[in-house]
Order: sequence, then C-alpha cells, then structure tokens
Amino acid sequence: MQSIRQLYKIGNGPSSSHTMGPLKAAQEFAAAHPDATRFEVTLYGSLAATGKGHLTDVAILNALRPTAPADIIWEPETVLPFHTNGMKFRALAAEGFELASETVYSIGGGDIVREGESRLDAEAHIYPLEKIADIQAWAEKSGRSYWEYVQEYEGSDVWDYLSEVWQVMREAVERGLEAEGVLPGGLGVRRKAVSYYMHACGHTEALRSRGLVYAYALAVSEENASGGKIVTAPTCGSCGVLPGVLYHLFTSKNFSERRILRALATAGLFGAVVKHNASVSGAEVGCQGEVGVACAMAAAAASQLFGGTPAQIEYSAEMGLEHHLGLTCDPVCGLVQIPCIERNAYAAARALDSNLYASFSDGHHSVSFDRIVEVMKQTGHDLPSIYKETAKGGLAAIN
Repeated sequence: MQSIRQLYKIGNGPSSSHTMGPLKAAQEFAAAHPDATRFEVTLYGSLAATGKGHLTDVAILNALRPTAPADIIWEPETVLPFHTNGMKFRALAAEGFELASETVYSIGGGDIVREGESRLDAEAHIYPLEKIADIQAWAEKSGRSYWEYVQEYEGSDVWDYLSEVWQVMREAVERGLEAEGVLPGGLGVRRKAVSYYMHACGHTEALRSRGLVYAYALAVSEENASGGKIVTAPTCGSCGVLPGVLYHLFTSKNFSERRILRALATAGLFGAVVKHNASVSGAEVGCQGEVGVACAMAAAAASQLFGGTPAQIEYSAEMGLEHHLGLTCDPVCGLVQIPCIERNAYAAARALDSNLYASFSDGHHSVSFDRIVEVMKQTGHDLPSIYKETAKGGLAAIN
C-alpha cells in the first residue's frame, strides 16, 4: 500500500484525474522526448468526454508546448480496456514520422499508470497491512493509534509533509472565504462560501456550527473549481470535505496543530486503504469513490480528535462511506461545480454526524469498513458508464 503522501497531493484544480494526472503524464513525456518537433495527444473515454470542462487540454498543452507544438484529438466514444481515463502521447519528428509513443492512464488522485504496468507495479509499497481490520487489530493489541501506525512506516519526517498539507488546506479555506464572484466555466455558479460564513455567524451556536462547516468546505471546493491551489483528499473533486471538518474543529474546539496532523495521518490511512483495495476515481467507480471516501476520511479524523477508540474510529469511517454507496459522478457540463461543490459541504456535515453516532456506541457493528470498500468497488463497476463522468447521464444530462 502506498504512502499517504501519494494520497495527499498538493496542486491546482479542478480535477485530480482529469487535470493533475494528465499534466504529470505530459510533463514526463515531454521531458523524455526533448527532440520532438511536434506532439500529438489522443484522449479517450471520460478524459475526452469531460476533458474541456476539467481543463485537461489546457494542462496537457501547457506541459508540452515549451518543448514543441501539440495537437489534441478527442475520442470520447473509445474506452480503452484498462481504464476509462486513457491517453496516448506521440512524439513526432520534423518529417512527420513517429519518434515514440506511449499510452498512459490517469487512475484517480493524480496518479498515472503506463500501458503494460499494473496499478501495483506503479505503487511504492511501505505498509505491510492493507486492510483496516488488520491495522485495527494491531492498534488494539499494541495499545497504539492509527496515526502511530502511519508514523511507524512513514517515518518521523511524515509530520513535516503533513504540516505542509495542513498549511495548504488552511490557506485554501481562508482564500475561499475572501473570494467572491462567479466561478469560471460558463454555468454562472456564484461563490457561496462567504455568504454561508456570514449567515452562520449570525445564528445560535448549534446552527452556527453547522453553517461554518458548510462554509469552510464550500470555500475549498470553490477554490478548486477556479483552479486554485488545494490538496487532493483523496481527489480534487472532493478536496473540500476533510479541510472543512478539520478547519472547523481547529478554530472552534481549539485543538492543537499536532493533534490536527495526527488526524490527517489517520484520515490518510483510511483513504490509502480504499485507494489500494478499490478506487478513488470518479470516472471508474462514481462519486462514492471521491466524496464518499472523503467523508469517511473526515469522519475518522473527527473521531480521533474527539478521543474515539480504534473501533469507534473505524465505525465512524464505515458510516461515512456506507451512506454514500452508489453515488454517481455526473457533473453538469463536465465542470467540477454542480453537484460537486454542494456535495463537499454536505459530506463534511455527514462526517461530523458519523463521528457523533459512533461516539454513542462501543464501536462494534455488523458491516466492517473493509467490507464496505469491497461493496463500493463492485457497485462502481456495476454502475452504467453514463453515470461515471461521461456528461451523459444523471444531472449531467440536464440542459
């Protein structure tokens, strides 16, 4: 299983699979072929279907053009067998003949896999245990916590990285609360974070708390939609959930930064387990793999902050994911705006509810987190392709 550093990637939105992954692939291909006089890139499946809304072409062209001019070919009806987010790069000589070609897949969370590799080949494994049940047993037997398992195998320098992650998350919230106006893309979606923040401040304590977590999650998601700097958690499209919850608890409950970083480590561990055993790609398993996993991560983080046992933390995360099962990925016009932004705010509130529900229990329940991950994977594979980031089904079909 990969390091949580591969889950928490710092970059610019609006999409980890459609922007960050293609950008990385293009940068690496350009660096490998500096003698090319022209590039040709064919986008397949979901990358082609919603690539314009996700700025896929902009990201690729920005990476290739410093080396040579580039052309984009769109093939939305062609889905390559390995993954729906496929792209083929060709480096061409002045005479027009091909110097090299490579097929690459953007598999979610900003990760890429080349043709012929398996996902496992592309991963640097650092964790010996890959299921939450096994990690929970380790924690209960040793009397330690999930974050200590992360420290055990990531090393003490993981805290420096998580400190940077937390700083970027905080800055995204704070920028988003200051920004106003209409988001780019043509849908005319106005930023709402500042309005929700101001309304929340005028309410009594209970409503204020809920309104603030909405505002913080909206702030980050709106920053992502405008191409701002964010952290994948686990993706760009779901990047508002975890920082929304953590920023709210940090500012309202006076948790120390050290405890916030430990919560980030725990959240990252749960996200990494899902990413390893299933998927966090909306194009592959729907939004349950993005917002659903983000909710589970935030629920685990909140449970730890409030002193949850390993069993309660697992239960909290399980509820966060279970109650997003079957959630489709159907962005209107292929933009990470409708319904994505509101889903982040709502999932942040659900994460806090999951923690509260689990805290009233002893943590024992019927269906484990690992089983929910298996169900999520199967559910995602069973979903018709029109409900997985193709701009053809669900809300995306609304004119």
